[in-house]
Amino acid sequence: MKTLNKIILAFALIFTISCDTEEILIEESISNQTASDYFSSATGFEDLSKSIYPLLRPISQMRALTLNGTDIFSGATAWDQVGNQLNTSIETYGPELTEGIAEVQDLWVYNYKNINRANTVISRAANINDDTYAATLNIRVAEAKFIRSLALFDLVQHFGDIPMPLDETTSANKEVTRVPSAEVYTQIISDLTAAEAVLPATASDYGRATKGAAQHLLARVYLTRGWNFQNALGGSNADFNLAREYADKVIAAHPMVSDYLDLFPRKSEDPTNQTHGPGDQNARNSEVVFAVQYSDAALTNVLETADQSGASFTGDGGNNSHSIFGGGHDESPGSPGRTEDYNRQLGQHNTLPGVWRLFDPNTDSRYALNFVEKVYAVVDNPGFVPAEGVAAIDISAGDVVVEYRDWNNPATTLAERGKDVGGDQNFAVINIDEIGKIDESNYHNANKTPMMWKFWEPGIPYGNGFGQFDHPLMRSSEAYLIAAEAIVKGASAGTLGSAADYYNAVVNRAVGASNSANMAADPNDLSSLATKSYRATGSVTIDMILDERAREFMGEGLRWYDLKRTGKLIERAKAFNPWIGGLNYIQEHHYLRPIPLTEIDLATNDVSQNPGY
Repeated sequence: MKTLNKIILAFALIFTISCDTEEILIEESISNQTASDYFSSATGFEDLSKSIYPLLRPISQMRALTLNGTDIFSGATAWDQVGNQLNTSIETYGPELTEGIAEVQDLWVYNYKNINRANTVISRAANINDDTYAATLNIRVAEAKFIRSLALFDLVQHFGDIPMPLDETTSANKEVTRVPSAEVYTQIISDLTAAEAVLPATASDYGRATKGAAQHLLARVYLTRGWNFQNALGGSNADFNLAREYADKVIAAHPMVSDYLDLFPRKSEDPTNQTHGPGDQNARNSEVVFAVQYSDAALTNVLETADQSGASFTGDGGNNSHSIFGGGHDESPGSPGRTEDYNRQLGQHNTLPGVWRLFDPNTDSRYALNFVEKVYAVVDNPGFVPAEGVAAIDISAGDVVVEYRDWNNPATTLAERGKDVGGDQNFAVINIDEIGKIDESNYHNANKTPMMWKFWEPGIPYGNGFGQFDHPLMRSSEAYLIAAEAIVKGASAGTLGSAADYYNAVVNRAVGASNSANMAADPNDLSSLATKSYRATGSVTIDMILDERAREFMGEGLRWYDLKRTGKLIERAKAFNPWIGGLNYIQEHHYLRPIPLTEIDLATNDVSQNPGY
């Protein structure tokens, strides 16, 4: 495989120097050593085993297909006109969503690249004859089975029936055989069960797969198979019991941290009072079961240089999540422009107004972490004119210049509004129902959206995508909600008890067990201030779980899978996302993605396309 041939192997030039009276340089070049020879040694196989991890970086950063076009995020900044950032193919499920779009192609190609790397590790393990390495060898093979399962699970959820290569690719083969989804799930479960039996609870190198990671993925897989999409996954009600059982294993070994804020980069909302820097987070806590690493360690820092167009996915391999969500206030008063104070907010994923209304702003710690409520001046701005005909004011560094009001406390009088609209305040005040609809102001650009700043790392230079935050692919708080969902679907009560017990454990961590947890009674009626509790006091519903998963895992790449698994994609996307609801393109066939055009064109056999494409 071409990618494997590009793995950088540093071979030393070995020489000895005689200490006799006549110094003789004896050189032995091993630069012509083949991959087969090198990977047959324990040292070489260790290097090979590392190759299955770096591609998790670009794969986890392919967020357009998992975030936009759902009920949480949009690529658009304005809801009443066509925004320049709107990716119509994904955002609206319109006619542009075809087998030729780059996002579908990239998701397919990079997952299959990683599958082949994993297959190579598994296939070449048989060539290692080193008794001292045998135990480690078994662990490395188990890691490869975990990574292969992770990639196959992504692919089968997106595409349905897929090719399932299980051996290293050693020669060109253009025949494409789609394997039924049920067989793919059987293979995934077989690989993960084998991996669980071998993987250690704690990895030798932080970032490698562990027993907990295999158990967590098994919980996801069983839960998904239990829903049995289109009766094609081979699922049954027994899967829900297995999902709950594996979720209990994860919960027992990986307790949630007490403070949700410990999971993500630390920062102050006021950039003039910033005491934190890039990577300031407790990445190696008990709750994170498996994360994509963004350190400079060799295990994770071997990079893909470019995609097929020649454009780098990840620059130097850093985490770009600090800069891709909504916002962008570098032209607000008191901002010196393109600086590190708020970094560069590209607005690829903008929160929909109804999502704010899922939280209790007064008690839920996740609300302030997800949403920037106040934008601050970072330099003095004397003589600022809020609007034509309004007296100039002096803005000092540290002053608020834009405020996004809590959804349950909108500004309703001029006394509460900014001077740009004839009010009394020295800063612009924006209500949640105005997001994406506000007019141009001297305080902000038209159609400005607030930052979703959960992953924001202060102190990174403007335009730099090289964040150091280790992105969590699996957190044990999800295991609580997997167990709750499985019990709602018929699984027996678990170690913690009922579905409500598991569900409330996550809610109570965020809001406190004695505090209220009130969301909007109708999140999408932006004019209504009526509320309801989102703490479970009786039965738990799937919509309650989806609301809680939105609050808990916002931006973590799980949303499309959640909506697809539960069959709620169309219903909830139409309700929350004005592009989807207004244009009404979305149909049942959008529960699957199209098989990429390049895969069909290059195949020597006829490859069936998914219905509707």
